[in-house]
Amino acid sequence: MKLFVGLGNPGAKYTFNRHNVGFMAVDHIAGDHGFSPWRAKFQGLVSEGRLDGQKVTLLKPQTFMNLSGQSVGEAMRFFKLAPEDVTVFHDEIDLAPGKCRVKSGGGHAGHNGLRSLHQHIGEAYQRVRIGVGHPGHKDRVAGFVLSDFSSADKNWLSDVLEGISDGAADLAKGDPARFLNAVGLRAAPARNSASAAKTDAPAARPAGRDPEASPDKRSALQKLADKFR
Repeated sequence: MKLFVGLGNPGAKYTFNRHNVGFMAVDHIAGDHGFSPWRAKFQGLVSEGRLDGQKVTLLKPQTFMNLSGQSVGEAMRFFKLAPEDVTVFHDEIDLAPGKCRVKSGGGHAGHNGLRSLHQHIGEAYQRVRIGVGHPGHKDRVAGFVLSDFSSADKNWLSDVLEGISDGAADLAKGDPARFLNAVGLRAAPARNSASAAKTDAPAARPAGRDPEASPDKRSALQKLADKFR
């Protein structure tokens, strides 16, 4: 079994923050691949399903970012998982907007969510680093990541989230190269190729689920898109 963790902060005011792109990523996977409705467990929200036969549990810690490791550690102990079974999706200011990289182990680079994970489960987990850009000066970083994506971010964000969902099964199978290829096909499609139309077409989605068990059944991405209309 694999544990996919999206990092973010709970609460409506944080929903569209750059810091919450990890939540957006796992929401997208859950919606596209027919995972179970979100339910409260492990100081977070969990959704369960399969990706190409591999059992995967999605987790959104509800402890706030700087205590994320508490939730992840509790889930790992329950499922008897090693850090190598965990993949964490998070915002990365050291990558340009729309860029995505996969990394295993290493430091936390000052990211509060990763810092907490290091404290509770060590550093050997896998990370999907989703580039959100840098505000230009370190003193502006906190305000930048805790502010909403702009309307100019809408298109690349949609493409990256679609690509992450497309490649999620490859990630679960331990093939980060194929996962990144799936993201790249969405984020920078080969428009002159014979398959361009197919590549650019929206992925087919199963019947929508309500990830937060609330009356509004739109996905995080749909809400984001509607916000900029």
